[in-house]
Amino acid sequence: MHSVIGWTLGEWLAAYRSGAMTPDILLTLAAEYPAADTAWIARAQPEQLAAQLAQLAERLAALGGDIAKLPLYGVPFAIKDNIDAAGWDTTAACPEFAYAATSDATVLAKLRAAGAILMGKTNLDQFATGLVGTRSPFGAVRNSLNPAYVSGGSSSGSASVVARGLVAFSLGTDTAGSGRVPAGFNNIVGLKPTKGRLSNTGLVPACRTVDCISVFALTVEDAESVANVAAGYDPSDAYSRTNPNTAPVAVATSIKLAIPASLEFFGDTQNQAVFEQAVEGFKALGAVITPVDFTPFKALADQLYFGPWVAERTVALEGMLERQPEAINPVVRGIVENGRTYSACDAYKAEYLRAELSRRINDTLAGFDALLVPTSPTIRTLEDMAVEPVRYNSQFGYYTNFTNLADLSALALPAGLRVDGLPSGITLLAPAWHDAALAHLGKRWQASLDLPLGATQRYLPAPAPVKQALGTVRVAVVGAHLTGMPLNFQLTTRNAVLVEQTQTANHYRLYALPGTVPPKPGLAKADSGRSIIVELWDMPLARFGEFVAEIPAPLGIGNLTLADGRSVKGFICEPWALADALDVTEFGGWRAYVTSKG
Repeated sequence: MHSVIGWTLGEWLAAYRSGAMTPDILLTLAAEYPAADTAWIARAQPEQLAAQLAQLAERLAALGGDIAKLPLYGVPFAIKDNIDAAGWDTTAACPEFAYAATSDATVLAKLRAAGAILMGKTNLDQFATGLVGTRSPFGAVRNSLNPAYVSGGSSSGSASVVARGLVAFSLGTDTAGSGRVPAGFNNIVGLKPTKGRLSNTGLVPACRTVDCISVFALTVEDAESVANVAAGYDPSDAYSRTNPNTAPVAVATSIKLAIPASLEFFGDTQNQAVFEQAVEGFKALGAVITPVDFTPFKALADQLYFGPWVAERTVALEGMLERQPEAINPVVRGIVENGRTYSACDAYKAEYLRAELSRRINDTLAGFDALLVPTSPTIRTLEDMAVEPVRYNSQFGYYTNFTNLADLSALALPAGLRVDGLPSGITLLAPAWHDAALAHLGKRWQASLDLPLGATQRYLPAPAPVKQALGTVRVAVVGAHLTGMPLNFQLTTRNAVLVEQTQTANHYRLYALPGTVPPKPGLAKADSGRSIIVELWDMPLARFGEFVAEIPAPLGIGNLTLADGRSVKGFICEPWALADALDVTEFGGWRAYVTSKG
């Protein structure tokens, strides 16, 4: 089974499509998982796997046997055990709380419908309260690269099984950083989506107003693919939201990053060294780094555990606190009981402060592609945590606790290995719905590293072809909208991003339209023509209409056929305007014609 350990989505799907293996391989994989492994709370039994594989076969048959229509066909994954799966107990790492789930969480249903196979439910800091991975009656989850150290939490098990390559991806949750800290501690990717992008229906709440289901994977490409499948508005979740499709979907070549003007590592010089190397690495990718005041971020982070916001956790565990308080981990109970000390007036004052600080944070980030921070300023051993469980946990959240309160999206990334061999991570943060742009930048970052994936000793596969980002329109431009041309700003000011330069099919002719300011070409199909150079730009869907509204006659937007057979939206010209136009097809593109005019 070592051959499939650490496989990415692409590798699993390629093996199935080629016929090299069938999903029955997962029965063998499950049987060979390590017997004593605290990362799991429950593993799929042979009959559960057999039932899932039968359902998968039915889905495939209904689609005429086309595996391509099931984007996660036969891919093994795991979920944190505070997420419901029909026929499985949900424990939230508290046996006394456990209940038998009768239906799948919304996100799980989406993943299964796409063909993914659930291999088990993973361990966590009890009731998702903690960033350490040690607060569970099922045992502490150890770091996947050095078992003397913590794995990070609360999504400890989900990060561990991905880091060791036992599954291709997993779901965690993130309230205060639980989808990012374990990623940083285990050398993997942690995608913390915009609040409400993934439905929380079927999730045991920690803090309902800020909870997010998150994704762990070995690569940014895989994390993004899974999130795209799992995302979508869900009317059964009061906090679900519809993507307005106005945010940028990629980052330009000239990257603009903010970093905290004052950085805190709590004396951990090894983490500091890796972060400083990461800053230099981004500069090498073309980033301009600007220090910003971190004060409002830190002030908001403090609110999550050291203010009335902790009362939200008290509400979530109200029943357990009344019926069986002794069943709750002592550290967790001490945290959530503290919520009873606050009044409704305190809660409103805290909300006013949250809104003020959130506005300052989002204003600070305006004009930047992302804020770059260490995922955690430090890491600790299990022995350390036993001595100072609260203080060290708080240190782990220094760069994470503010994120959901400020309604930011986040992507935790591997950054490098410390001198002692432990991983250290970085996180990119941006406003809500910038998920795709962060993923685009994250893929560029991961491709620039020469790091093993998780603890697998496998490396990043060759990059996949550039896909069109969800929520965008791909537009082919041929003239004054090309890069460096006078009307290119109409694309860039609408957060459109350049994807590639390519050519049309060989049945187009290009004309210089008389009297146009600035000079513009007209493109038209013809019986005798040639390929014309175009640029492809991805524009947020919500900005496309206003872009089209600015296009003057005789130009318009229609469907263009590219040289490789793809069809995209692009500029076309009404035939009546071509009678007096100069045919410049021989130049093969507008830029060459303009250059010839001097």
